[in-house]
Amino acid sequence: MGLKFLYSFLVLCFTTSILNAQVSFVAKVNKQRVGLNERLQVTFTVNKDGDNFRAPSFNGFKAQGPSQSVSTKWINGKSSFEKSFTYYLTPQQKGKYTITQATIIVKGQRYTTNPIDIQVVGSVANPTDGENPEYTAEKKIHLVARLSNTNPYLNEGVTLEYILYWENGVQISNPQLNDTPKFRDFWSQEIDLGQLEAKNGNYQGRPSAYVVYKKYVLYPQKSGKLKLSPISMTVPVQVPTNRRDFFGRPVYSTVNKTITAGNTILNVKKLPANAPENFTGAVGSFNFRVSQTKKSLNATESLQVKVKVSGTGNLKLFKLPVLKAPDAIEVYDPEHQENVRIRSNGMTGSIADNYTLVPQFKGNFSLPILKFSYFDPIEGAYKNIGAQNIVLDILQGPTQSQQKTTAALTTNTAETPVEEKVAAQQNKPFQFIAKDADLKPIKSILFFKSTLFWCLLLLPLLIIPVVILITKKSASLANDVEGSRARKASKLAKKYLSTAKKNLGDSTQFYLSLEKAFHNYLKSRLKIETEEMNKDNIHSILTDRKVPNETIEKFKAILETCEMARYTPSTLQTMKEDYNKASEVISLIDKQL
Repeated sequence: MGLKFLYSFLVLCFTTSILNAQVSFVAKVNKQRVGLNERLQVTFTVNKDGDNFRAPSFNGFKAQGPSQSVSTKWINGKSSFEKSFTYYLTPQQKGKYTITQATIIVKGQRYTTNPIDIQVVGSVANPTDGENPEYTAEKKIHLVARLSNTNPYLNEGVTLEYILYWENGVQISNPQLNDTPKFRDFWSQEIDLGQLEAKNGNYQGRPSAYVVYKKYVLYPQKSGKLKLSPISMTVPVQVPTNRRDFFGRPVYSTVNKTITAGNTILNVKKLPANAPENFTGAVGSFNFRVSQTKKSLNATESLQVKVKVSGTGNLKLFKLPVLKAPDAIEVYDPEHQENVRIRSNGMTGSIADNYTLVPQFKGNFSLPILKFSYFDPIEGAYKNIGAQNIVLDILQGPTQSQQKTTAALTTNTAETPVEEKVAAQQNKPFQFIAKDADLKPIKSILFFKSTLFWCLLLLPLLIIPVVILITKKSASLANDVEGSRARKASKLAKKYLSTAKKNLGDSTQFYLSLEKAFHNYLKSRLKIETEEMNKDNIHSILTDRKVPNETIEKFKAILETCEMARYTPSTLQTMKEDYNKASEVISLIDKQL
């Protein structure tokens, strides 16, 4: 009885070990009946590490993949291994297809999977897909261009929003525009949105989160069909997978998706043809006012008249009516003032021209009444606004009749010879004034023996000693070989250490710049490559070049200081001392090479 039990036990253990050593290579699909608008996931899994995996041909499908994964588990002291190859298949047409065998080599032995039959039917109402992060991200991320009005009038404000939607089940982080929007045939202004805020909504009836990523105000500058060029955006999308972390939370796969908003077309209408004569292109809703700072004043005193338009519309894109005044009033060029805010509904605020007027004569004067015309896009009609009349009462000053008398007198005297003008004006309070003077110098100055003559004569005699001194100084410097080498070395040290000097005060950047300066100097001076840049190699090269060992040790000490400074803070005084040491070492090496 005991022998039989022992025999049975040994047979069971042997059979178990054989089963555990068996290789399993299988194919699995997420569904065997798939619609034309669905995707099929097929996974080939082997429980031993193998090589030379070959997938089937996937006839009737467009394949994407494979994505490969390997996992090792320990359960009750025993290990298990699994390697998988996953493909995502898109059916091309209806019919019955077979996913044929895949092959793999494990320890020299060839293994195959089981074939799988797939039925492809027509499009289904509620398609589902195999878990493909790329495809999931593509389906659930959308960029939409939304216009407040697709059929505006010429110069009517339109709001354009670029809205990013992401459906439930995925997350996004830090989206970036790939190019700046270009608005040909539009006057445009971007609206500052501040901190972006995500909100809950829906996209085509599906629950989604969204954020208004960019907003612009546009004013079309010509009529007809105008196209807004599409923009593209790169969005990092986190897609959940079937895997779980240690705490049971889903593991996300990050996919960078590039999406576009597509073409957007506006049909811009022309303004009606019956525009008033004083219309200068204003489109919107406006008020018009003309005001003055004084009503009574004396001649030659000044006052200001302000012509102002306020409201909502294309305030920056039209001209104000021009103020005109009688000849008796001098009008200076106006000072243009703008107080315009650009909001989602367009430009809001006011523009004004501030004129300075100076009356020249006594009397009552009335300025022509100004009118302002604009087109109201809501009512689809032109509107004309007249301002109040500007009347000035000039209390003191000459009259215009006196001016006419003086002008006539000036005209008569212009036709009389000069001698007669002078005689005729002797008994009048306002004497004749000669407009042109024919003046000649009493005594002409000759160039010979003048101050300029003597200066030009003596100048060569003064230049000769200066040239001699400069020549001697140049010769002295040329003969001073040691001094020349020292000056050259000092300039070279300053050149390589300039960046480090700028970073004095920032310990990390200073020592990084200092170390880089040493490396650049050695690469340039010793003609060595970056991969040869180590302490032993540098020591050997400098020794071969007859550089004293003391100088080499100083050089190595500076490099060690740079390395240590990455991990310990340094004071400004320490950095200055190290900078001076570095400059001295580079100068010494350069003089000794």
